[in-house]
Parts: sequence; C-alpha cells; structure tokens
Amino acid sequence: MTAARRSRRFYSTLYGQVLIATAIGVVVGAVWPAAGVAMKPLGDAFIKLVRMIVAPVIFCTVVAGIAGAGDVKTVGKAGVAALVYFEIVTTIALVIGLLVVNVVRPGAGMNIDAARIDAAAVAQYATAGKAQSATDFLLNLIPSTVVDAFARGDIIQVLVVAVLFGIALRSVGAAGRPVVDLVDRLSAVLFAIVGLIMTTAPIGAFGAMAFTIASFGVGALAPLVKVIACFYAACLLFVGLVAGAIARAHGFSIWRFVAFIRDEIFIVYGTSSSESALPLLMEKLEDLGVGRSVVGLVVPAGYSFNLDGTAIYLSIATVFIAQATNTPLSLGQQVALLAILLITSKGAAGVAGAALIVLAATLSATGQIPVAGVALILGIHRFMGEAMAVTNLIGNGLAAIVVGRWCGELDEARLRAQLGENAKEAKLAEA
Repeated sequence: MTAARRSRRFYSTLYGQVLIATAIGVVVGAVWPAAGVAMKPLGDAFIKLVRMIVAPVIFCTVVAGIAGAGDVKTVGKAGVAALVYFEIVTTIALVIGLLVVNVVRPGAGMNIDAARIDAAAVAQYATAGKAQSATDFLLNLIPSTVVDAFARGDIIQVLVVAVLFGIALRSVGAAGRPVVDLVDRLSAVLFAIVGLIMTTAPIGAFGAMAFTIASFGVGALAPLVKVIACFYAACLLFVGLVAGAIARAHGFSIWRFVAFIRDEIFIVYGTSSSESALPLLMEKLEDLGVGRSVVGLVVPAGYSFNLDGTAIYLSIATVFIAQATNTPLSLGQQVALLAILLITSKGAAGVAGAALIVLAATLSATGQIPVAGVALILGIHRFMGEAMAVTNLIGNGLAAIVVGRWCGELDEARLRAQLGENAKEAKLAEA
C-alpha cells in the first residue's frame, strides 16, 4: 500500500511526468522516426509558451523588488557582486573544460582534413558569429524602444528597462504606490499563468525528445560518443566540485539544492532549453528566502553572463575541433583561447543557437582553428544541449543564493528549512 502511494506521488509530480514523457519520446523517436519528427511542434509550442511569459515575469519581479521593498543601494551592490561572481565562476568553468578535453583528447586520431569539411553547413553560424566590438555589445543592451525589448523577448534588455522603471517608481514615493500594488497583483496573475503552462511541460518534453532522437538517431552518436562523455563528465565535475564547494562555503548542500529544483531540471533536460524553467526557478529561489530584488536581477542577468554549461561546452568543442583537424595548440595558445572565450561567451546572449554562434566566433577569433570545424559538432550539439542547459540552470540558481547572502538579502533559516538542512543538523546533534 505504501509502495502504491509512493508510485502515485511519483506519477503526480511534475518531474515524474516529465521523466516518463521524455522516456516515451526516446522510444517513439527510435522506433518510429517519422512520427518522432512530426512531434517537433509540441516541443516548439511549449518553448514559445514559456518565452511568451518570461519577459513580463522578469519585469514585474524586478520592478516589485526594487520599488516595493528593495533598496537601490542593495540593487547596485547586488549587480556589482553578481558580475564579479559571474566572471570568476565562468572562468573556472572554462578552465575545467580545457583540462578535461586535454586529458581525454576526444579528437585525437580523427585526422580530419579541414579542406574537405562542408563549410556551407555552418555558414549561418559563421556569419552570425562575426566578432562585435565592445561598443556594439554595450549598445545592444539598450533596446530600440521599450516595446521592442518585450516584443523580441530579449531578457537582458527587459532587465535594463525593469531596473530603470523600478528605480524611477521608487523615487516618486507615495504617488507610485498604486502602481507598485498593481505590479504585485499582476505578478501573481503571471505566475498563475506559468503554473498553467507548466502543466504542458510533459507534452513539450515528449515532443522535443522524440524529434531529437528521430532526427539525429542514437546511432549517429557512436563516432563522437567520446566527446559527449567528455562534456558530461566536465559538467558533473563542475557541479560536484566547484558548485559543491561554493554551496558548502555558504552553508548548504548543492545536492539538496539540486533535489529542490528537480522539477525545473527535468523540464530543462527534456526541452534542451534553460529558459523553459526560468520563471519557475525565480519562484523557487524566492521560496528559499532569496530577496525578490536579488532574484529579479541576478537570474535574468545570469542567463546572459553566467552560462557555466555553455562555457564548458565552448572550451571542449573548440579544443576538440583543433584535435580532430590536427591543429596543434600550445599552452600559451590555450591561455590565449581562454581569454578569447571569456569575451566571446558574452557576445551572443539571448540569440537562438547562441552556443554554435559563439563557437564559430571563437574559432574565427583564434585565426588558427578552421571555422568549418563547427560542422563536426552539429550532429551532436543537441545531445550536449541537455547537460548544457541543466548546468546553466544550477549555476544561475546557485549564483542568486550566493549574491543574496553577500548582500544580506537571504533568509538563511528559511533556506536551511526548505532544503532540509535543519533536520540534518538535528540528526547530527542527536548522534
């Protein structure tokens, strides 16, 4: 009876439903490829539904956090702290990727002639990945109009608008109170919409996974399974060692946090999109006791500047292509590559297919590794996208908690209670 109740609880949870739907998607894509390809609109529709709601959720969360209860000085401190944290952690992620790919050497022995690679297959990424100047990058943070930022769903531009609106709303004092109340009520409605959308997550995960398996096929992984395994291992190392050490230093367990956001992790894994769980992640972080203004600022900014999984992917993919095409890279050249990646990894934030675009931009910037080598990754990119998205999700959730603590915007007792740390401490005390 107890087992039956547990079974019902599993099937009734969002993560359980998404896991089952993902598994069914794998079977359908492998056994009935034509049907699997036809399921693509289900995954696309779910992602579009989420992206439809992301911009207004971010706007309301940031505005309410700054104007309602936040402090402008705290927001400024959180912004600076977040940028410092992002740069340090993404640098570590890049280094881990470089270390793993140099130890495993997944591209060694492939001996691929770069001249024979079909460059036309990657032309769109090479064109989109042309290096932009620092001035262009900064100007792209500012939307052409307020409406344009929302219409295009550009997270970082919406964040800029929301911060300005929140600060202005706070500055007008009592006159702005009705607007703050309206934003709070609108935020509640928007999160109710998020809840409705998330009921379709299993359908979206099924469609996305069925299409992926049907289009690329499990058999296509065999020649490149080593680089996929290399990437997954690097992501696990990052979460277990780096994220784990950061979490321990701030008084909680990374694995308890991972368990707390398991719904979001399965949604992200099934859809290969870290954006698909962004609204839910923000809500969960507030439940953990992170201040709303910090959540609203750090999480959206992190989705542009703190993509740890993407950083690992870029370092591994770049060196893998160099190894596969017999392009030797000395230690000095890899240090230079690290510097290039620190810049290019921030250059295509919010663009669809950003990882491949940034990869093309990185190869172009090195001047040594053939840009056409991106074609070697195209067939397996989607299979690495799942781990990339999950690592990004975990990294941004961790960043919000850490920055919240640095800025005094974290209820640590609530964090421990929600993650079950109090129960753990009580057991240790009894022992």
